[in-house]
Amino acid sequence: MNGADVLCDVLLANDVNVCFANPGTSEMHFVAALDRKPEMRCVLGLFEGVVTGAADGYARMTDRPAATLLHTGPGLANGLANMHNARRAKTPMINIVGDHASYHLPLDAPLTSDIEGLAAPMSKWVRRIEGPADVQPATEAAFRASLTPPGVTTLILPADAAWGGASPASPGRVVLPPPPVADLDVVRKVADAIRAAPGRVGMIVSGRAARADALEIAGQISAAGDVRLFSEVLIARMQRGRGRAAPTRIPYPVDAAIAVLKDIDVLVLVGAREPVAFFAYPGKPGRLVREGCQVLTLAAHGEDLHAALEALRDELGVKPSQQTVFATAFPDESTPSGKLTDDAIALSVARKLPADAIVCDEAVTSARRFFALSAFAAPHDYMMGTGGSIGGGIPMATGAAVACPHRKVINLEADGSGMYTVQGLWTQARENLDVVTIVFSNRTYAILHGEMRNVGVNAIGENARRMLDLDHPALDWVCLAKGMGVEAARADTCERFDALLDSALSRRGPFLIEAVI
Repeated sequence: MNGADVLCDVLLANDVNVCFANPGTSEMHFVAALDRKPEMRCVLGLFEGVVTGAADGYARMTDRPAATLLHTGPGLANGLANMHNARRAKTPMINIVGDHASYHLPLDAPLTSDIEGLAAPMSKWVRRIEGPADVQPATEAAFRASLTPPGVTTLILPADAAWGGASPASPGRVVLPPPPVADLDVVRKVADAIRAAPGRVGMIVSGRAARADALEIAGQISAAGDVRLFSEVLIARMQRGRGRAAPTRIPYPVDAAIAVLKDIDVLVLVGAREPVAFFAYPGKPGRLVREGCQVLTLAAHGEDLHAALEALRDELGVKPSQQTVFATAFPDESTPSGKLTDDAIALSVARKLPADAIVCDEAVTSARRFFALSAFAAPHDYMMGTGGSIGGGIPMATGAAVACPHRKVINLEADGSGMYTVQGLWTQARENLDVVTIVFSNRTYAILHGEMRNVGVNAIGENARRMLDLDHPALDWVCLAKGMGVEAARADTCERFDALLDSALSRRGPFLIEAVI
């Protein structure tokens, strides 16, 4: 038995049984160890951004970490953008980064780099394994750190620690402490603030507070106490649909967000942070709440958010039998026809969404209407990229499908964002994952056109246009998907889109619709 075997055994003992991987020479002993462990599912990504993004999607749906396997510093660097998204989503993840044998490092071989320095900004915890005897304690520490509270961890595995002989391991399950409970003094303070500002209180729910059971409690507080329920701008995971409380998503544009929050005197945060503008804009504030708004944290990430909401409900005297307001049926709206539009796609997907589906939304500007419509859709899970780093949608959908093989996954994808990690389609084909990818093909970085206007540039010239548009040549997503092994078709009318979506939803396996808008 060697160190790599011990690492696998510790992971498996703690139900970390999926490894998203893109290995290299330094990791070959770990690859060999994985080969001896059929209980471990190994999923190859053709680019490290697919690997880390898939691990993010997997963990969001399972609430437990997957492992990633990355090749030295450059391999880690290729995966950093989606590690950033996972960090912002507070996703549990265990990155295993291979490195040169410890005695080889002083030679400064071509792939030598500062792995700790690269990993630290995107990880809550980083550790280099000191040798074969350190593999078990280091891996157990990585697992513990990934869940207390949930977050991204990085474990560096030198080649000689992997191939070095190790005593047979008999790892047990790592015992994790329960999440901290709500401070009753804080609960009373929040309750007093809610009573003092009837009709002018907002509550932002995130993390476990955005699951159906916690949302029910938040909805009861909202109905009984005239509290407006919000979600963050970018949503890590929310259980959504008919019969569930439907928080209003705070808009991305600064002016729209300020307008939504302008009447809020007290803002209560449950697993969320205070909303701020994504960027600084000339003449606009960075904080989105109005001056004088009291911002209170009921419970933070890592604390028991469900119990905190229960405690607040009790303190406010709201009975568990309190009825809440939730969406029941779609608004009366005619079925679109003719030329395909982004609104028509959003309406069609919301109406046809299967029960218990998973929606991974990286359509950026094009699918903004979908979230509001999703309140009327069949019950489902909704996820977004949370760090603002594009290229997370296809990998996130891939990981979600690995995590939940019996649930339909719908990926709403912008064409520009999708090109960052298009290789994820190949993994979907290889693993026969049940993912329907809908590419909003407007052949431009539409959000950047909006950002130019936001900074005061209302007319752009040829140089700027060439940096913001994706034409000349236009991307051909049908050919791209088929080249990756995924069946695909194109729609430019509402009727064609509806027919393709019906077909894709009626069968299993990956399918891509290029929606030309």
